[in-house]
Amino acid sequence: MPEKKKKQQPEEGKVEEVKEEAKPKAEAKEEAKPEVEEKVKPKKMGMWGILHIYSSKNDTILHATDITGAETLGIKSGGMIVKSDREEGSPYAAMQAANAVAEALKEKGYSGVHVRVRAPGGHNGSRYPGKGAQAAIRAISRSGIRIGRIDDVTPIPHDGCRPKGGKRGRRV
Repeated sequence: MPEKKKKQQPEEGKVEEVKEEAKPKAEAKEEAKPEVEEKVKPKKMGMWGILHIYSSKNDTILHATDITGAETLGIKSGGMIVKSDREEGSPYAAMQAANAVAEALKEKGYSGVHVRVRAPGGHNGSRYPGKGAQAAIRAISRSGIRIGRIDDVTPIPHDGCRPKGGKRGRRV
């Protein structure tokens, strides 16, 4: 049932007939599409958190928090994964712990993390993170969680305590 409308144009002063198509069919198609699209679209995950990685030569600890650092989302360590004490600081244990933390983050709707890597540091600790830190970061990125910023937050001494070893240092 096409309807005809008369339209005036101010320049020419002529009257034109314009046909309009039947709208019920087009409206029915438009209404059907959004229902299908809503089912197909996955939930948008947009929250970001912080992943604190403490990596020494003996162990690797991964602690995921929200962006403020107040709420813990997941925590795993190398010692929770492997049975042997000597394997706690290994890259394999760190990788498995990172996968477990990544699953916990995905369940709670987090899509990305900022990473803070920490070594023992201080006046007697190592200033370099252990082998597990790099393996954990790689496992997190492979799991589908985006990595925003990677910071080194190793504590650095500012001439506080005197290091052990005596006046002449450690004699080998």
